[in-house]
Amino acid sequence: MDIFSEKDIKKIISCLKPHSVTQEKDHYRLALVNEKEKRKVNLAIYAEANLGKDRGSMVVIYAGNCHLQLHSCSGYVISEELGEVTFIGENGGKLAGLVVEKEAACALYANVNRKLISEDFTKLGVEVMLSGVALSLAEDILKKGDKN
Repeated sequence: MDIFSEKDIKKIISCLKPHSVTQEKDHYRLALVNEKEKRKVNLAIYAEANLGKDRGSMVVIYAGNCHLQLHSCSGYVISEELGEVTFIGENGGKLAGLVVEKEAACALYANVNRKLISEDFTKLGVEVMLSGVALSLAEDILKKGDKN
């Protein structure tokens, strides 16, 4: 399943409102800039990349002090209200989520137990609650994947 069609890229661009967009041969690159906070983040979205013996989608963040990759991205959730896109990957009941904000910020949550996003967040420690709340936005797309 190609989760990054041209239509999907347009939706992501509409939410993140990047400073610039470049379409390369095998990926899109979105430059996010926050002049006020002096932040710059480049988001690269690969609909299909060579991931060793497998092929799959990949989302990459290039920032001044970090480089993040989410391999085998299985879906994404756009939050216009928050001005962010959450990219999700799942493997063996564990989730990884890469949250990219239009204000040129990002967060990575990795190896999160899938059951956590359905828990009562008030019973969790603050450190754990944050990942559960952030990834709970993806609950609907994960349920759709269960049906397929």
